[in-house]
Amino acid sequence: MNSLRANKNYSRFLPCRFYTTITKVLWRYDKKDVKPRLCYHTLRRSTNSRLQLTKITSGCNGKIGVIRREFFASSLLMQIKPPQNSAVNIFDREAKVLQRERAACAPDVELYDYLKEEVGYRLADRIFDIKRKFKRAVDLGCGRGYVAKHVDSESVEELIVCDMCPTWLKQASCPTDVNVKRKVVDEEFLPFEPSSLDLVTSSLSMHWVNDLPGAFQQINNCLRNDGVFLGAVFGGDTLYELRSSLQLAELERHGGLAPHISPFTEIRDIGSLLTRAGFTMLTVDTDEIVVGYPSMFELMWDLKGMGENNAAYNRKLNLRRDTAMAAAAIYRQLYGKEQDGRVSVPATFQIIYMLGWKPDASQPKPLERGSGEVSLKDLYRLDEVISKTKKVQIDDQAPDTKKKS
Repeated sequence: MNSLRANKNYSRFLPCRFYTTITKVLWRYDKKDVKPRLCYHTLRRSTNSRLQLTKITSGCNGKIGVIRREFFASSLLMQIKPPQNSAVNIFDREAKVLQRERAACAPDVELYDYLKEEVGYRLADRIFDIKRKFKRAVDLGCGRGYVAKHVDSESVEELIVCDMCPTWLKQASCPTDVNVKRKVVDEEFLPFEPSSLDLVTSSLSMHWVNDLPGAFQQINNCLRNDGVFLGAVFGGDTLYELRSSLQLAELERHGGLAPHISPFTEIRDIGSLLTRAGFTMLTVDTDEIVVGYPSMFELMWDLKGMGENNAAYNRKLNLRRDTAMAAAAIYRQLYGKEQDGRVSVPATFQIIYMLGWKPDASQPKPLERGSGEVSLKDLYRLDEVISKTKKVQIDDQAPDTKKKS
């Protein structure tokens, strides 16, 4: 089939952005002999634009039918839909699937795993701190197996790795001594039965969830009593250098600004959300990972390779070249560091780790209000108070009854 690049008359029918997308689709058809996919919603365009596109594609031997956004054949279309009973709709989940698929299909995809590998290792290390063997565990938003590869049979018997991106799911590294199942799952619609899981982990995936309180509630429902949820998400201070540089550049060039970095959750809100979802005995802490890059452009390229492009609905679809150059100069001027004659720019990634337990009668309970025997005013003589405190006998360590003679 002849490419449309050779047709000089087609460019007058559609805008420039349609030109780029159509040529890419036809190139994929010519090279790979597959059904072309145009990742753009024509329903959002005017009737005149759709008629023009139909006129263009009708001359391609009828091999391009309805132009619409569609996913890869291995993904589940019904999984990607807006959350029910919620007015929160911040991120375009369909665009996020396509961004992850594009990142997964890159020949050098492993080069961009350095950040998620580090966070996944740190999160998996917290599983080993829990002295328990989990019968059934789920790694939600597993990516390329950043947490799953560190799990062993001493901690987990059965592991279900889940992700929205089918290609990432196929590439996920999993332990050989654990019964592993792979499943395409959207974090906003969990297919697991209530009280069927002992452990749920999620590493750097839930910051793209629209209804985060609803997702926490679903995880709590899927856990058995005394089950545990371990998660890691990006915090609000993530990429503050890039965010401020782009904002200053757009204010200078355009007199206004547009969001280029997606919003992140604040650490002060995580505890409230977990409590609202029904978790108890919470542990929330934060960590910062600072990575140095030669310039802002290498940072943006790596974010694309990680599949962490901005997927907010209100995102700006393009960034002018002069604005990008100005932002890079501002970034270097404000945050650049020189060492051994080389200038690098830092990028801060704030990681919020969370741990919550589903309530159970066997868990320790706080004493009743007013049952304390030591006043805070005696804190200065704490050693003396402790020495006079009588030892309390624990039930499970009661002495054995004397045998009758």
